[in-house]
Amino acid sequence: MNIGIEEVKEFLPHRYPFLFVDKINDIVLREDLDEKENYDVKDVVGGKVFGSYRTKPDHVIFEGHFPGNPILPGVVQIEMMAQFSSFAFMKIHPNWRELTMEVMLLGVNSSKFRKPIFPDMDLEIVTECEKVRGPFMTNNCVIRHNGEVMSEASVLATVKFSKKEKE
Repeated sequence: MNIGIEEVKEFLPHRYPFLFVDKINDIVLREDLDEKENYDVKDVVGGKVFGSYRTKPDHVIFEGHFPGNPILPGVVQIEMMAQFSSFAFMKIHPNWRELTMEVMLLGVNSSKFRKPIFPDMDLEIVTECEKVRGPFMTNNCVIRHNGEVMSEASVLATVKFSKKEKE
């Protein structure tokens, strides 16, 4: 599976300067599901999303954080992790293009920022769904650069899908 930026923008409601997903490399659900025909929302538990993002040196965030020493803010790293987490639902909703997604970050637990993230870094992001209760999901997320852990967090979000209105 390889989901490029155009499909990312079809799926996520975010846009520049607050879209922090370049590509989804893979979405893997638990092995015991073996490509079921009809998935349940709880089938994302144990599912993993693998993706990438390159920090652009001309991104507006680096202008103010910090002039002369640009560092990607921790709050942006959390947002990045949350955005990647949503893609697990793409796998269980094969008709996702017919749906509108409403997503909201609700909480962050045990976040750690181990190393600074600078412009021109290729980041690998991995999320794993730990729990789903109704529209609420908890994901454990890690951002790496060249195999090194840069940051990690557990994020709680609400994700709801509804049928798109006819245009």
